[in-house]
Amino acid sequence: MRRCTTTALGLGAVFTVLVLTGCAGSAQPADASAASSAPAHQGVSAPSASTPLSSAQLNQRLLNESDLGEGYTLMAEPVRRNDDVAVIGCPALEKLGGYTATGAGLDFAREAKASFTYSGSSSEVSEELYSDSAAKLSKGIGKVFDAMLSCPSYQVTSGSTVVDIGSEKSAAPDLGDEQWSQLLTFSAGGQRSVVKQTAIRTGNILVIVSGAPGLVDAHLDKAIAKAGAVH
Repeated sequence: MRRCTTTALGLGAVFTVLVLTGCAGSAQPADASAASSAPAHQGVSAPSASTPLSSAQLNQRLLNESDLGEGYTLMAEPVRRNDDVAVIGCPALEKLGGYTATGAGLDFAREAKASFTYSGSSSEVSEELYSDSAAKLSKGIGKVFDAMLSCPSYQVTSGSTVVDIGSEKSAAPDLGDEQWSQLLTFSAGGQRSVVKQTAIRTGNILVIVSGAPGLVDAHLDKAIAKAGAVH
């Protein structure tokens, strides 16, 4: 089966998948554990729970190519589309509105994002960092994940593009104060892509790692450690 990857995977993957690109074979990295052998950053202090970090501070805490290891290339920021986004067949998501429902309109005080390809293949991984009050992060991300998981299948449209989406809950590691994880399957034009999204909140930082399931599992611990979200 041919798999079609997306540009800039993230919690906004439901939105960015509407610009399907880079269709290729579904080969995954031969050894995800080897790819993740770069040591996690140590000595990053846990953030204060009362004051959001600045976007500049969050950018410094994003994983980079050196952290991920050999074979990873930083992707350019995608061009945002102006088409209206609509959700069909999932009342909870429809209620949130297209951009909020797809994660493209998360309303948090500060954010930073980075996306990477692995060895020029179809595999991608992205990281999103958000900072705000613990209560606002918890309520905001919980609402989106709950809505997405409330419907095992639905559609998202943007202009003339229609994407069929399937969602299922995935086990999240016991990290931080709160955890969310899901598997999303996108189908459009006879092509299929599977994305794992795992979100971890500790204090006033929310870390979301998304992309090929093996890469998410391989790099989540490093993302949490560098973000300073480990007590």
